[in-house]
Amino acid sequence: MEVILLERVGRLGHMGDIVRVKDGFARNFLLPKGKALRATKENKAKYEGMKETLETRNVELRGEAQKIGSGLDGKSFIVLRQASEGGQLYGSVSGRDVAAILNEGGFKEVNRSHVALNAPIKNIGLHKVPVALHPEVEITVTINVARSADEAERIARGEDVIGRRDQAEEREALTAAGFFDQPEEGEEGEAAGEPAEAGEAKEKEAKSRKTAKSDDDQEGGKEPKRKKAKAADEGDETAKEAKPAKKPRKARDAEA
Repeated sequence: MEVILLERVGRLGHMGDIVRVKDGFARNFLLPKGKALRATKENKAKYEGMKETLETRNVELRGEAQKIGSGLDGKSFIVLRQASEGGQLYGSVSGRDVAAILNEGGFKEVNRSHVALNAPIKNIGLHKVPVALHPEVEITVTINVARSADEAERIARGEDVIGRRDQAEEREALTAAGFFDQPEEGEEGEAAGEPAEAGEAKEKEAKSRKTAKSDDDQEGGKEPKRKKAKAADEGDETAKEAKPAKKPRKARDAEA
């Protein structure tokens, strides 16, 4: 679709230029916002009749935008948001949020359409945001997104708050580990000595038990031997008593 620009529009052109754009862009943005007219024969004639008025109005608006921009350009605004340890926001900062922040800062003339934020802000830190107050006047503001006012001050000074936070947590963890795992010098000696003494005591106790058991085994082994020897002696005596006594040789010869 061909349109006649009624003001300067981004990269399309300046006031009075006839440009070709996509139908959707023309219907949804340029025509409803009063930034262009369809490039018909009637509208071309209409534009020639209103050209002088449009140019005068454009100069006035540009002057007002430059006045606002001179006080706004380069300013920094703090936005407090909740975020993860890695700096990822639980949500985002949109163009509407930026416009509201600028309004609260005293720049009531700024609205959502002036904030040229292509994508929402999703991380803490300093973010440069362009603000197009007029097609020919664009300034830049800094949005300082932080989790607290103190953190915002450190970010403004150029500190790496994410790195500092990680390092602080690491130091705290090391300190806690040293507190719980590393006893003092006196306690260390005691702690080191106790296991050795306990080990020696256990070793002595085990040796004594082994010795006692060996003695019991030896005594147990001797007792059966003594019992067997005694039983053998008793058997021999019984055998001797049971065997009949031999008669004298003369008695045997007489009987024969």
